Amino acid sequence: MTLYIWHYICGAICIVLKPYIWYYVWRFQTEGSNMRCPHCGTIEDKVIESRSLANGDAVRRRRECISCGYRFTSYEKIDERQFMVVKKDGRREPFDRIKLERGVVRALEKRPFSQMQIENLVNEIEDETAILSKGSREISSSIIGDLVLERLGKLDKVAYIRFASVYRHFNDLDEFIDEIKKVGV
Repeated sequence: MTLYIWHYICGAICIVLKPYIWYYVWRFQTEGSNMRCPHCGTIEDKVIESRSLANGDAVRRRRECISCGYRFTSYEKIDERQFMVVKKDGRREPFDRIKLERGVVRALEKRPFSQMQIENLVNEIEDETAILSKGSREISSSIIGDLVLERLGKLDKVAYIRFASVYRHFNDLDEFIDEIKKVGV
């Protein structure tokens, strides 16, 4: 008999508290992840859409500011211990994703590629670089440059030539023409 009463009471409590439970679940999902609105500066926002990027290593979120209604995008990425890039002269410096992205964006400038495609390309190169450097936590800058050239060669021949002209430091026009012939442009 007491089991039935207990079951009835728990069911009634769940029915009464259900809206409140959902509210706290929603607040838990959005609390702590609020971002400052780039338009009005308030911190209150809501997540409209979440999408996994870069094989699950990053999350892209579309957000809407509750105060002004402005929509913006944020990216969340796992912050791993950074690896070092060994330069040609032997110096070591921390891997800089922004530097990589700047080079790729420069090569793809005025080409028919969206920011999302560029972001995905940079993510792929960064992931591959991280995989290659796992053991020693160091990677040669020439390996990174070769990865960029390889990916750009598959994506866009003009971007490949642009990047190669800076990366390979052509001394004369003949080297440049040889590279163009190699690509088959």
